[in-house]
Amino acid sequence: MGAPTGATAVGPHATDAAGGRRVRVVLVDDHRMFRTGVQAEIGETERTGVEVVGEAADVDQAVTVITATRPEVVLLDVHLPGGGGVEVLRRCAPLMADARQPVRFLALSVSDAAEDVIGVIRGGARGYVTKTITGTDLVDSIFRVQDGDAVFSPRLAGFVLDAFASTDAPPVDEDLDRLTQREREVLRLIARGYAYKEIAKQLFISVKTVESHVSAVLRKLQLSNRHELTRWATARRLV
Repeated sequence: MGAPTGATAVGPHATDAAGGRRVRVVLVDDHRMFRTGVQAEIGETERTGVEVVGEAADVDQAVTVITATRPEVVLLDVHLPGGGGVEVLRRCAPLMADARQPVRFLALSVSDAAEDVIGVIRGGARGYVTKTITGTDLVDSIFRVQDGDAVFSPRLAGFVLDAFASTDAPPVDEDLDRLTQREREVLRLIARGYAYKEIAKQLFISVKTVESHVSAVLRKLQLSNRHELTRWATARRLV
């Protein structure tokens, strides 16, 4: 999964998995290799208490699998083909509202951008952790979400508190709105100084695909090079 980062939870600790707890989980992520890694990390049910009952790679698959399996918790990527994690949440709203057997969502994403965090929390997710989380912390987060707690990776909780404390709607950035979710991810990583190979590894895509995204971002924003792109992103506090 990545380097230990921990998670901030609101509410009491869930019972340890070794105490006999079980939780049924669906993995929703468009990268098969990542799903395989998560399954290997947390899916040994006798050890972790987590039973992975389904997987999905896009919005339509996710809604179908979640409806069919009715898991306790869904690990949901934010950026998915077909409308993203927010669309999955919208279409699964009746399942989240079921008082007898609620389906709860925990966002698991490479993105730590405020608008992504706030978007899925407004959509009904119970928490948001980044993909640098360890397997042990992820299992703990899953059980906390099953119990109805709110769980966030460090510093992300502040985005949510700030957003819900404010009565002002966030300003619309027409330039940023021209970019796809994937282009925004690449933009932020470029602005943080990542090399193309590092971005490709981080996002599970090829270097050639990274280059294509960078070219598209430069064209849409009418910028000439990555230095101008970095200044543009910094000025909007996207880094």
